[in-house]
Amino acid sequence: MNPEPERDERGAARVVATFFRDGRLVSIPARQGKRLVILRELRERCFAEDRDYPEKEVNMRLALVHPDVAALRRYLVDAKLMARSNGIYRRMM
Repeated sequence: MNPEPERDERGAARVVATFFRDGRLVSIPARQGKRLVILRELRERCFAEDRDYPEKEVNMRLALVHPDVAALRRYLVDAKLMARSNGIYRRMM
């Protein structure tokens, strides 16, 4: 039985290498395990600081990586990697 990509560092590195080209996300993975790896990577790349982020700034940071910022915001919150309250986002975990 193979471990899920998010539980295996080499697997996670392969997922990141597959879905990122020249620092940009080429597509959002459909499979939840791979998507979680990508979302963790995005959180580290785009929101390294533990502070509040207004939605406009979140959009600007995510737009540098992929055009579908609304989906990425929603996935980050759904995965509990970011918290959202009144249009303000903050890193979690």
